[in-house]
Amino acid sequence: MKEKTALCLFAAVSFVIPAIFIVILVHVIYQTIPAATGLGMLLFDTSGVWRPLGQTPSFSILPVISATMYVAFLAVAIAAPIGGMAAIFLNYYAGRRLTKLVLAFVDLLAGVPSVIYGFIGLVVVVRNLERIFNMSAGESILAAALVLSVMLLPYIISTYSESIEKAKNKYDTASRALGVSAEYSVLKVIIPITKRGAAAAVISAFGRASSETIAVMMVIGNAPIFPRLLGRGQTISGLTALEIGSAEIGSVHASAIYAANLMLMLTLSVILLITYFLRRKLLSEYDKI
Repeated sequence: MKEKTALCLFAAVSFVIPAIFIVILVHVIYQTIPAATGLGMLLFDTSGVWRPLGQTPSFSILPVISATMYVAFLAVAIAAPIGGMAAIFLNYYAGRRLTKLVLAFVDLLAGVPSVIYGFIGLVVVVRNLERIFNMSAGESILAAALVLSVMLLPYIISTYSESIEKAKNKYDTASRALGVSAEYSVLKVIIPITKRGAAAAVISAFGRASSETIAVMMVIGNAPIFPRLLGRGQTISGLTALEIGSAEIGSVHASAIYAANLMLMLTLSVILLITYFLRRKLLSEYDKI
C-alpha cells in the first residue's frame, strides 16, 4: 500500500511540472489576444516604435525582439570560443588540482547574483566604453553583450567539458597508444566528435542569454528602439520588468507586453527542444561505441 501511494505521489509530482508550463503558456496566449486582434501585424511593424503613452500610441514589439536576439547572439559569439578553449584546456592540459580549482571558481561564477554582474558592468564596462569610444553614455548593446558573455561562461564550460570528458574516456587511450600528440587528438578526434555537445552548449547558453533581465537591464540603456552595437536598446525581459507593473490590466499595452513574452517563450521552447535532441543524439552515439 505504501509503495502504491509513493508511486502515485511521484507520478503526480512528475505531471505537475508540464502542467505548470501549459498553464503559463495558455495564460500568456490568452492575454495576447487583445493585442493580436486589435493591432494585428502592427505588432511587428518595422517602421513602428514602442510608445504606449504617446498621443498616438504605438506598440511595435519588433525593436525589443531584435535587441533581445542581437544581445544574445553577440554574447554567445564572445563567450563560446573562450568557453570552448577553456573546456579543452581543463580536460587535456591542466592538472587535476588546477582543473578542480578552476571548476570550483566556475561554479562560483554561476552562483553570483545577476545584479552583481549588472553593477560591475555599470561601473567598469560602461565607463570604459565611454572612454574608449568617446561616448556620451556607455549604456549600449555592446555593454550588455560583454556583461552577458561573462555570465554565460560557466554554462558553456560545464556543458562542453562534460562532452569532452566522455569523448576523452572513449578515445584518449587509443590515441595515446597510436603515439599521436595531445594537440592532434584534440583537433582531429575530440573536437569533431564533440561538435554536437558544443552545439548543445552554445544553444543552451543562447537560451539563457535571451531571458536574462537584471544585469542586461542595468547596462543596455532601456530604450525600445532598433538596436545598434554602440547604441541603446531594450530586451523583452527588460521591457516586461519596467512596464508590466504600470500597464493597466486588460489594456492593449499590457497585452502587447504579453505578446512580446509569448515570442520569447516560443523561442526558448524551440531552443530547449533542439538542445534536448542534440544531447540525446550525443549520448546515443557514445553508447554505440
